Order: sequence, then C-alpha cells, then structure tokens
Amino acid sequence: MKLDIYQIDAFANNIFEGNPAAICPLEKWLPDELMQSIASENNLAETAFFVPNNTGYHIRWFTPTREVDLCGHATLASAFVIFSILGHQKNSIVFTSKSGELIVGKNGKWLEMDFPTQAPIPCSVPKQIITAFKSQPIECLKSEDYIVVFKNEVEILSAKPDMSLLRGLDLRGVIITASSKKYDFVSRFFAPKFGINEDPVTGSAFTQLIPYWSKKLNKKELTAKQISKRGGEVNCAHIGKRVKISGKAIKYLVGRIEI
Repeated sequence: MKLDIYQIDAFANNIFEGNPAAICPLEKWLPDELMQSIASENNLAETAFFVPNNTGYHIRWFTPTREVDLCGHATLASAFVIFSILGHQKNSIVFTSKSGELIVGKNGKWLEMDFPTQAPIPCSVPKQIITAFKSQPIECLKSEDYIVVFKNEVEILSAKPDMSLLRGLDLRGVIITASSKKYDFVSRFFAPKFGINEDPVTGSAFTQLIPYWSKKLNKKELTAKQISKRGGEVNCAHIGKRVKISGKAIKYLVGRIEI
C-alpha cells in the first residue's frame, strides 16, 4: 500500500515557523490501529487523515499516542493541501468531525477556520498547576483544557512547567495566557498527557481563548500569538457560538508512505 503524505507548517508566515502537521488524504478509512501507527511514526503533534463525503470531507486527527476530538492547526494544514495541492475549486471546505461541522475558507492570503466555541468557565486553580509553574495565576478557567491567566507576557515567555505534574491533570492540557502590548493576547499550550510537552501553535486552544479575551477586552476581533519557540500569529473573531481562527500555511514536505 502506498499513501501520499504532506507536511505543512500551519499558522506560519515562513518555513520552519508555526506548527507542523502531517496530512494523509485517503479514499477510504484505514484501520484505526494503522492510522495511529502512522501518527506515531510521524511523531508530530498531529497527523490528520481525511476522506471525501457528500458535503466535503470527513476529518480525523491523531497525536503520537491517541486520537483527539479537535485539532485546529492540522485542519488548517488539511485545507491548505485540499486548496493548493488537490486543486479544490470552491472558496470554502466543509469538514465533518467528532467536534461537529468545521468550515475553512479563503480570506486573501489567510485561511479562515469557522469552529464552534468551547467557552471556558471559572474554576479554582489545581494545586498541580501552581506547583508546576511555581507561580500563582490571577485567574483559572476550564473547558477542554485549563486556561491559566498570568499578569503579563513576561511570565508566559519565562514559564518552565514541570511536565510530570501537568501529565497528571484530568483535562487534555494547560493553556497559559496574558495580555500583550503588540497583540491583544499571547499564549502557550502544554499537553504532556497526550504526548505533546509543548505544542507550537494550537488552533483548538483558540476556541477557548477567543471567547475569554473577547469578553475581557470587549472586542469581537482580536490578534494573538502563541509564543512557543517556533511561534505563530493568529487572527481571531468571536461570532456568537462560533469563532473564526485565521492563519497562513506553507508546504514543507511531499512524500509517500509505503506499508
């Protein structure tokens, strides 16, 4: 069996920026165990697989250790492959997924993802988080992940959490965030429980961050940056029960899997 594979840098203005994702277009689904093995072999934060359906494509995402319900950067990368490599002629793509309907459209040089929100709710700060970051946040919320708000951007940049403590938390991961002078907000994302100590740019995190910062700053449109080592810029919009997350993508690798 031979499968095409693409590695795309999502939320990137240049090569070697943003978040790399492996993308495997399929004509029909492979066994789950095989897709997980491919994702483990790729050893990227996510590998996305998609197959055509009546409305567009059905998409699934795998980390090196397990399948996840939502992944933004690998959806952006999949849309880039469909538009730029597979020759999709329409201006938008509809993906069906475990998280519902996801729409990606063209907006100039940007790809704009239309996702359902995952608005966080306030919660007490787990002791593991305080100990892991050796700092007391000013606020903590939770949705799919813990959203931990610190005083300023410097605290986000300098954070060196104890991954063994974060691995034991009950949710998927931890997003740390603060307001910024250049952007509306900055963030970082840690998910050692899912085999990802720090993710370069996490689209699904913004489904939680956008409703929080939109309310906090009283703005519907925001700019953000995930300030990991690779980094990635994100344009954001809060539209009722959905959010729009925009970024650019660049092709890094074209290859073939032989199984």
